Formats: sequence, C-alpha cells, structure tokens
Amino acid sequence: MPKIAATMAVLTLALAACASTEPRLTAIGEPIPAGVNFAGRWQLQEDATVSSAGLQDAMAAARRERSRGRAPMDGPSVHVFLRTGRVLKVTQTPDGLFVSFDRSVVEEYRFREHRLVNVGPIEAERVSGWVDGRYLIQTLDSEGALLEESYALDAGGDVLVRTVTIDHRNKEILSFRHAYDRVD
Repeated sequence: MPKIAATMAVLTLALAACASTEPRLTAIGEPIPAGVNFAGRWQLQEDATVSSAGLQDAMAAARRERSRGRAPMDGPSVHVFLRTGRVLKVTQTPDGLFVSFDRSVVEEYRFREHRLVNVGPIEAERVSGWVDGRYLIQTLDSEGALLEESYALDAGGDVLVRTVTIDHRNKEILSFRHAYDRVD
C-alpha cells in the first residue's frame, strides 16, 4: 500500500507540473517616450475601408481554418482578443492606455503588464509596454498563436498608426495596418 500512495503522490505532482501555465512571453516596456500622447479621438482614414472588409474576410478564414477537421475549440483562438473600429477614443494615463473601439468595447492596457486575459472561457497570456517609441501589445493563446498589435504616432502626432499581425506555427495568418486621423 505505501508504494501505491507514493506512486500516486509522484503522479499527482507530475500532473500538476504539466498543468501549470508557465509564462511564455517576456515582460516588455520602457518609460513613456517624452512627448508621446495618444489621447484623443481618432477617425479611420477613408482609404482603409477596403482593408477593414479584407480584415473581416481574413478573420472568417482564420476561424474556418481553426475549425477544419477539429473540434470547435481546437486550434488558435487568439483572434477573439482582436478589436477593430472606425473611431477610436484613447485615454492615456501615467499607468496605461484605454482604447474605446466605436464606443462599444474598451480595452485596457497597463504599462509593463504581464497577465492572463480572457474572453469567456478563452484565456491568453498578455504583455504590453513601450518599445522604440510605440506601444506594443502581445497576446499569446494556448496553441501558440500570437496576436501582436502596436500603436505609433505619425505626421507630427496627427495620425495614429495601428499595426496588427497574427502568427501561428511560423505562418502569418493575418496582417493589416490602419491609419487614424486625429479628430480632437
């Protein structure tokens, strides 16, 4: 009987070690660059309309790819963390950014964050921070798919550029760049 108990204890520890979620992303972040402030309202430039339609097609294709031949929850799920909008309202504090997409969804990013985020039952690891004068957000799902978003100012601060990519298994699934004009 003692051998069974010892074996069960070792098995329990082994299973617990496998189940633990080790951080796979490294914390990022530099101090806020001097003079960089994303606060304000931003309107998607008109020439981005085709990109937005293409984005919806790409996201639908990624969902089809994920479900092809697998149970609905298998495959990369990081796309559920992607938000888009024609109008962004950005609030910048000394500790973070709050981005409102079309007045419906607000994403909160804390400078130098490293945490788990979730949408319903789907969890992912997230890091964000200032890197080379832009704000970078990386979100990694349990299948290894990486959503990378960055925000940067252009045209003397009158244009906010948002770049988004999703990579999975060394393959780019989605990539787009949106430019927003400052409204106020």
